[in-house]
Amino acid sequence: MSADVTVLDSTYSGVPFVEVYPNFPLETLPDWLSVNIGVALVYGADNKCVVLPDGRKYHLDNRLNEKTGRDWTLFINSVFNTRYPTNGTESYAHSIRRVHPSPKPPQLMRDLIEFFTKKEGLVFDCFAGVGGTLLGAALCGRKAVGIELNKKYIAAYEQAAIALNLERFPIICGDSVSLLADNVAMQNLLGGKEISLMLIDPPYSNMMNKPKTGGDAIAIGNDAPTPFTTDNRDLGNMPRVQFLDALKETVNLALRYIKFRGYVIVFIKDIQPSKKEINFLHAEVVNKINEISNVYYKGMKIWADNSAKMYPYGYPFSFVANQIHQYILVFRKEK
Repeated sequence: MSADVTVLDSTYSGVPFVEVYPNFPLETLPDWLSVNIGVALVYGADNKCVVLPDGRKYHLDNRLNEKTGRDWTLFINSVFNTRYPTNGTESYAHSIRRVHPSPKPPQLMRDLIEFFTKKEGLVFDCFAGVGGTLLGAALCGRKAVGIELNKKYIAAYEQAAIALNLERFPIICGDSVSLLADNVAMQNLLGGKEISLMLIDPPYSNMMNKPKTGGDAIAIGNDAPTPFTTDNRDLGNMPRVQFLDALKETVNLALRYIKFRGYVIVFIKDIQPSKKEINFLHAEVVNKINEISNVYYKGMKIWADNSAKMYPYGYPFSFVANQIHQYILVFRKEK
């Protein structure tokens, strides 16, 4: 035992891992555990629980991720509160990625990917944008592939990956429905591997196609719409009903490439209410995707982006919420 290893607390007792499992394939264990396997103990009636001298614990039946029990518990808090920088080293090339109207922080995507995959897992994003998902996968040592309709966004992703000295993953240019229906193209993209996690931030119907008002108009300097593309295949150019059907079709087509008990995660932001329309877009998305027979809604996390700019919407006449949060909807492929 090396001198810098903490002595096991008397709270823990068990049998040395190497005695119970002398031929265990260590490459299947998390790196943080395998490098310390000489001081690991197993305990419990079925010898499936493993503990290190510093108290970190892992269950050998964990087929989802490489988290300790404590980190698992911290993650399943239903709210993410973040304030990611938009300049400097910790912005992860935001100056390049900001060409997209709503780029997702690679750090946020990394944290999601780490929970929903193991180190050999493949991550897929068919609305890749400027590559927040792919950059996040590279940050935690996973592999990823993507689809993106806008060549300008693909170029920005590649520039960001180079600037960050991160592995560049394949993105093919095209619309998600057509490419997912093309089995040859998908097999070439995936390299024969199954998807462990489909992590997507689709355009939220035609929200970006509408003229800007209030603080949004101030933020961009005018009231003109800011669509992602002018392509009619873009979900961001579709009215809500058509958008929901296209999103369902996208997930349904992707399922044949996703492993059993693999996850689908969808970012969605609600539309502001209008008269009697409550516009709970996240609930509509849950209900629509839940129509797929072997996909099950498992719950949500709410991402509160505390770096978002605040504006006095409605002042001084009526309450209008500053929506700094988005819904992270979690689905799983089952039988």
